[in-house]
Amino acid sequence: MAVTDEKNYITPEGFAALQAEFHQLYKVERPEVVRTVAWAASNGDRSENGDYIYGKRRLRQIDGRCKHLMKRMDLAEIVDSAKQQHLEKIYFGAWVTLFNLSNDTETTYRIVGKDELAPSQGYISWVSPLAKAMLGKGLGDTVRVQTPKGEEEFEVIDIRYQLSAV
Repeated sequence: MAVTDEKNYITPEGFAALQAEFHQLYKVERPEVVRTVAWAASNGDRSENGDYIYGKRRLRQIDGRCKHLMKRMDLAEIVDSAKQQHLEKIYFGAWVTLFNLSNDTETTYRIVGKDELAPSQGYISWVSPLAKAMLGKGLGDTVRVQTPKGEEEFEVIDIRYQLSAV
């Protein structure tokens, strides 16, 4: 996925997760791999030295991921629900429960940033078609969205915001 220079809207929890991953990679894993590579290099022939070869590969992976995380954190615009107004409407960071009018099911979603996606937990990106269709809606409003199954219609039955403890 190509990263553009657009703002990276993110929840405080999501930003903390990016920072934690960066810290783990840069301050914990990378020094450990560097030690392993240095040890392996001191053993002589590097062409058939698995610790050296795989260590160098892992270093490239760590460095690439760190570079990506730094860019995403630099572009981050933290959106804290505690500072938002009009919390009776659906905005970034909201937990929204929808009632599917086609099959009588309820599903809860949280609208989050692109780096926070976790569909199995109901975390959907603010740029997804469903999130875009929900933004600005209130309780009782109808949301229509085009899905692979065709157009689906939902009713907004709950909106809540989890105020950040981060």
